[in-house]
Amino acid sequence: MGLTKDFFIFLSQNKALNSGAKRWGLKLGAQSVVAGTNIPDMIESVKELNRHGISATIDNLGEFVFEKEEAIIAREQILKVIEAIHENKVDAHISLKPTQLGLDIDYGFCQENLREIVAKAYEHNILINFDMEDYGHLQPSFDLIDELSREYDNIGTVIQAYFYQSEDIIKKYKDYRLRIVKGAYKEPENLAYQDKKDIDRNYIKLIEYHLLHGKFTSIATHDHQVINHVKSFVKKNNISKDKFEFQMLYGFRKDLQLQLAKEGYNFCTYVPFGTDWYGYFMRRLAERPQNLNLVLKQTFNKKTNTLIGIGAGAFLLGRLSKKKNAKKGAKL
Repeated sequence: MGLTKDFFIFLSQNKALNSGAKRWGLKLGAQSVVAGTNIPDMIESVKELNRHGISATIDNLGEFVFEKEEAIIAREQILKVIEAIHENKVDAHISLKPTQLGLDIDYGFCQENLREIVAKAYEHNILINFDMEDYGHLQPSFDLIDELSREYDNIGTVIQAYFYQSEDIIKKYKDYRLRIVKGAYKEPENLAYQDKKDIDRNYIKLIEYHLLHGKFTSIATHDHQVINHVKSFVKKNNISKDKFEFQMLYGFRKDLQLQLAKEGYNFCTYVPFGTDWYGYFMRRLAERPQNLNLVLKQTFNKKTNTLIGIGAGAFLLGRLSKKKNAKKGAKL
C-alpha cells in the first residue's frame, strides 16, 4: 500500500503532468470527478445535486501558490463563487486551502485574503471550511482559524485521522463544524500513523468522539463499512440526524450518495471545479487507492492511461536513478 500511495503522491506533485493536464483539460475524463472549469457549469452541477436533496461544498481548485498575483486571482474567484451561491440560492458552502490564498507567500497577506472571503460569506450566511494540508501548514492554518474565529462564526475545518495529535486537535475544536478525513499527504512516521489499520481505528475513534461531543460532524468516506458503523452508532446513542452528514467526492459512488440522501441522512458532496484538477485527483487516489476502481470506467480513457503511464515511467526511472547513484556513492 505504501508504494501505491507514494506513487500517486508523486504524480500529484509532478509539475510536467499537472501542466499537461491543464492543457488537455477535462477531455482526459476528469469531467467525471470535476464539476466543470467555470462557475456557471459548477453551479449547474450543484443545482442537480440539490434536486436530489444533496448539498455541496465547493472547492475552487488550486494550492501551493507562490505568487501574490495568483493568490489574488484565487481570492477574487472564490468571492465570485460566494456571490453565485447567494444569487442562485443553492444549498452549498465553500472549502478552501490557505496555501491557495498565499500562506506560503506571507502570513499577513494570506490572513487578509481569508478575512475578505470569510466576511463576504458571513454576509450571506455561508460556511467557509478550511481544508487542512500537509503537516508543515497545519499549525499556521489553525492559527488563521483561531484569529478569524474571534470575528466570525461561519468557519469550519478538517481533522486528519492519520496524525498522532488529531485527538488533541479535535477536542480543542469540538465546538466547530468538523469534517473528519483519514489524510491524503505523505507524512513521516514520527508524526503520523503509517499502517492502514491504525489510521482506520483512529478515524472511527474521532468520528465517535465528535458525534458525541461536537457541534456538527461531516463524515468523509466512501467506505460502506464505515457508513454502516456510523448508522449503528448514532442509533445506539440516540444521536439526531441533524448532528451529522455523510460526505463523498463528486463523481464517486453516485448511487450510494443518492441512496443515503433518500434514507433521510444529511448528505454533502465535495464539488471541485477549475482547471487545476490533476493534483487533487491524484491525492484522492493516494488517500484510498481503491477509489481508482470507483471511477475507472467513467474516468480513464486512452489519453488518461497514457498520462498515467508517463508518470509511472518517470517515477520508476527516478527510483532507479537514485539506486544507481547510491551504488556509485558506495563504490567511491
